Amino acid sequence: MRIACVGGGPGGLYFAALTKRLDPTHEITVYERNAPDDTFGFGVVLSDETLGGIEHADPDVYTALAAEFARWDDIDIHYRNTVVTSGGHGFAAIGRRRLLQILRARCAELGVVVRTRTEAPPADELARTHDLVVAADGANSATRAAHADAFGTTLDRRGNRFMWLGTDLVFDAFRFHVLETPHGVMQLHCYPYATDTSTFLVEMHEDVWRAAGFADLAPRDPAPGASDTESIARCEKLFADVLDGHRLRPNHSRWQSFTTVRNATWRHGNTVLLGDAAHTAHFSIGSGTKLAMEDALALAACLHEHDTLDAALAAYEDERLPVVASTQRAAQASLEWFEDIGRHVGQEPVQFAFNLLTRSRRVTYDNLRLRDPEFVARVDDWFAGQVAAGAATGRATAERRPPMFHPFRLGETELANRVVVSAMDMYSAVDGTPQDFHLVHLGGKALGGAGLIMTEMVCVSAEGRITPGCTGLYRPEHETAWRRVTDFVHEHSPARIGVQLGHSGRKGSTRLMWEGIDQPLAEGNWPVVAPSPLPYRPGVNQVPRELDAEGLAAVRDDFTAAARAADRAGFDVLELHCAHGYLLSSFLSPVTNHRTDRYGGDLSGRLRYPLEVMAAVRAVWPRHKPLTVRISATDWVEDGTTAADAVAIARAFADAGADAIDVSTGQVTPDERPAFGRSYQVPFAERIRREAGVPVIAVGAISSYDDVNSTVLAGRADLCALARPHLYDPHWTLHAAADQGYEGPGATWPAPFRAGSRKPPTGRTDGPRPRLALLDGRGDAGTRHRRWRPGG
Repeated sequence: MRIACVGGGPGGLYFAALTKRLDPTHEITVYERNAPDDTFGFGVVLSDETLGGIEHADPDVYTALAAEFARWDDIDIHYRNTVVTSGGHGFAAIGRRRLLQILRARCAELGVVVRTRTEAPPADELARTHDLVVAADGANSATRAAHADAFGTTLDRRGNRFMWLGTDLVFDAFRFHVLETPHGVMQLHCYPYATDTSTFLVEMHEDVWRAAGFADLAPRDPAPGASDTESIARCEKLFADVLDGHRLRPNHSRWQSFTTVRNATWRHGNTVLLGDAAHTAHFSIGSGTKLAMEDALALAACLHEHDTLDAALAAYEDERLPVVASTQRAAQASLEWFEDIGRHVGQEPVQFAFNLLTRSRRVTYDNLRLRDPEFVARVDDWFAGQVAAGAATGRATAERRPPMFHPFRLGETELANRVVVSAMDMYSAVDGTPQDFHLVHLGGKALGGAGLIMTEMVCVSAEGRITPGCTGLYRPEHETAWRRVTDFVHEHSPARIGVQLGHSGRKGSTRLMWEGIDQPLAEGNWPVVAPSPLPYRPGVNQVPRELDAEGLAAVRDDFTAAARAADRAGFDVLELHCAHGYLLSSFLSPVTNHRTDRYGGDLSGRLRYPLEVMAAVRAVWPRHKPLTVRISATDWVEDGTTAADAVAIARAFADAGADAIDVSTGQVTPDERPAFGRSYQVPFAERIRREAGVPVIAVGAISSYDDVNSTVLAGRADLCALARPHLYDPHWTLHAAADQGYEGPGATWPAPFRAGSRKPPTGRTDGPRPRLALLDGRGDAGTRHRRWRPGG
């Protein structure tokens, strides 16, 4: 093949070397517009996984790199005059210039032509004269820009400002310095990469950047390659305590705003994107160089493994797109954490450190416990002390246990642990009456160990049902049937059981989920109502009747009657459903509420009716029983409910008597575009908890006990609601206790089940114990805290 590689950075050079090594008959030319010793940035950090791939793909390159790596394991978090250290992380770093020299030397050895100080011909011209064009020309790729529509390019420019710098201060570990200055919070990301130099990255929110005067110092039209010397001088003064007499070293250093690059596809004809040209991931979770070199390895392998170019490029995309998408989700969570760092600085140092380390949701409680059990034990002890100090009963002690198994006081009701069985519609009622199915379903979940069991949305009227299979609390027989369920839960488990009251609004009169979710009934329709006459799906769902004063009063009275019935039926907790586009939710969202009377307009107007319903329900629901409210914290559409709106909504409900806010998102409009991912809704819960000062229940793709422990311990939520995991395993909570070796009041096995409280034995899969490793000291706790010692 005749291959042109546009861009002579690490990704392009590594691809060229690997491909030439696999087949020396390839004719490969690399175009690099900069001089051989020109480079931007300072140190490059590579993971153990990437290094393992390099070692197997080209041992010569690995050997050259390994000889010069700075290696260490610790992360030091400097915050409020305290240093918290977490070990076992495994870092390897090298200077970017040295990395390029090694890769260029390997290309020369293999016969790759590298043309430095040479602009690549236009992408279309290269595509006509070569079998393959590899665009490795960075985040500002001209090749990608020439075919942006074909690649489906999106660019997301973020709000923080940052500057890459170096320093002659040689750190011995990765350091985060979080500094609360008169201008606002600033953070430093620092790590060694050579015997005489470290990377020193300065980052802050744009508002802080402006308040500190950097906007006035930054040159308006800097010369190519010039550094912002005035800002660098200011940084030396601001961070003098960190630098301890050392100097900052610039290298094309100026303020930047990070842009996340995404592409729907990485190939167009015989042109393919690689590295930052295809994708970027925020520097706070690792190195773009790491991703580029992994891309290079995959692309070279796919070209070698497949008979046609089209098949090779398709295989490359299939392999790398999901990996990069996952990395970008983690990077997004991390960059948003640093953008919002001002919301986290109120935490005590040990919890703040845990929160920072788990910000991307890739590093978790269990992951940290494997890396550094002493660090996690320290955080566990701190959390146990906090729970004991805030407890109003004698059940909570400072005993160390997995965070999820500490009790929580919801209003005046104590829950045995932090696990909630989330409300899940079962569509199995008959005329609103729960059946034996509901007794088994909810009773089984109570036996499974969760602290709180929530019903599905229980409708306050026949017209307020979503489907004919939805449960209700508007007839005496409903109350009787629910009493059977609550009696079982109370008799056979320590769990509390809550009822979620709601009205379907414009999303009502639809089929059972498995017959066509949100699709109108084929027959037997009933009329639907809403704040405004806007159908859920125009041309598909009914046009709802706009509620007038009489209708609003009637629905409010339905909620009140249902709340009284819920108390008589024996429920411990009541949740008002103001989420997911159902009636009360549709009053809150500007997407669905177009009223011009006192119940529409700005947020205070849109809140008025849900708060009236809340007040009516709170008035009849016993004061000693908790009342929670579920909200959609964002509509995931432009001009919809925002995260800031959600804080105001939560604060209003808390002021009206809500004991906690159950924070979900979306399902308000079919036009939504959610940013799905692991625990993707948790940041909304965390923001509400911090800014509204109200306990929160987090929900949304929380799928493991590790997620629950991480969320609770980091202070992101007080309780975690899980749905699908409890469908997969009704005893999910008890099994989580068994897996973690926990036995105690936070996980009570029903007496008839206690014989099954330990995992059944299986065949042995482990190997012999590493006796020699233990004897010579390898694997003991000391290796978790390796520090970088140049020349040592």
